Amino acid sequence: MRALVLGGAGGMGQGVSRDLIKQERVSHVVLADLYPDPQRLAPKLRDSDKTRLIKMDVNEHETMVKAFKEIDVVINCAGPFYKTAVPVAKAAVEAKVNYIDICDDYEGTEILFNSEIDAMARAAGITVLTGMGSDPGTNNVLVKWYADHLDAVHDIYLYWVVSIAELAGAAWDHSLHMTLGEIPQYLDGKLVHVEGGTEETPESFLEPLGICHVRYVGHPQPLTIPKYITGVRNVIIKGALIPLWVDQLIKEQKDTGFLGKDPVEVKGTEVTPYDVALRLWETIPEGRDRGPQASGLKVIVKGERAGKKVTYTADMVGRMAPGTGLPASIAALMMDAGEVTEKGVVAPEGCINPAKFLEAFLKRGARIHQTETVSSMLEI
Repeated sequence: MRALVLGGAGGMGQGVSRDLIKQERVSHVVLADLYPDPQRLAPKLRDSDKTRLIKMDVNEHETMVKAFKEIDVVINCAGPFYKTAVPVAKAAVEAKVNYIDICDDYEGTEILFNSEIDAMARAAGITVLTGMGSDPGTNNVLVKWYADHLDAVHDIYLYWVVSIAELAGAAWDHSLHMTLGEIPQYLDGKLVHVEGGTEETPESFLEPLGICHVRYVGHPQPLTIPKYITGVRNVIIKGALIPLWVDQLIKEQKDTGFLGKDPVEVKGTEVTPYDVALRLWETIPEGRDRGPQASGLKVIVKGERAGKKVTYTADMVGRMAPGTGLPASIAALMMDAGEVTEKGVVAPEGCINPAKFLEAFLKRGARIHQTETVSSMLEI
């Protein structure tokens, strides 16, 4: 298998590539990046006979198409995905090569499903798998796994936490952007839009994270999960950046206009407040609490089985780069093995076999803490 990882020199791209080069059937991995500095790579990638580092710009369509025709699967890790998912997927479809991304921006997902890309991919006989990271990605597969063990699914709650000790580059752009404007949630059987960054909920995560305060965020699952799991009433996605001071400061910046995207004039020069805030967030002052080197996920699925109420809960904690990269690598290997047969644009819960994915995921050292609670349907 020949893979091209876009954003290959970034943290998430390296997370994908480190797993790929370990696989015997992977012959080579092209690490494509806008800034292809070998010193950015981990030694195992820099020294591997399977890897090649090249420069690639997502705005250069013809260059991408030409490069994609030489490989078997494109894995897009170049964020922020509200800017990159659509152009890269278009190039992959034109090159007639399977595509995977770790898109966590709902705007990109919405366009992929509702544009000509879906029809073009089907006509070309290829798969455009979007959102195959951690969240979305692993938690979508877990939702499908639990849904398959229920007679009916009612409520799905997806919570995540990312420590700023693990944030860099485009991840900051996504982290600010996902709280802005009206974002999708699936409530009472309908897709609605709510204000991003609101409805704070304290939620317990595995140590060392503990209690974290999550808020509505703009991720794709409210758009995708109801496509594949019928009858669900609520699909709620909330997230948080920790330590707590980070989200509190982001809220203050949002409320005071520092995250505005309309240019303002300052001493005769037009400045976009969002761009200034983003640049400042990329450098955290010395001595400021950055939180633990860990991030977390929680999945809660509520439904019915054999006339009883059932609640499944899954918790995970670990480093963000491998946690995001491994799912995309596993999906690419499943595609290569012919285990992903759906054509066109699809989300993980619509094409990934949960049992096979989770087996591969756990073999790579992942740990998922699960509980199942069963109670009577009788109410007094």
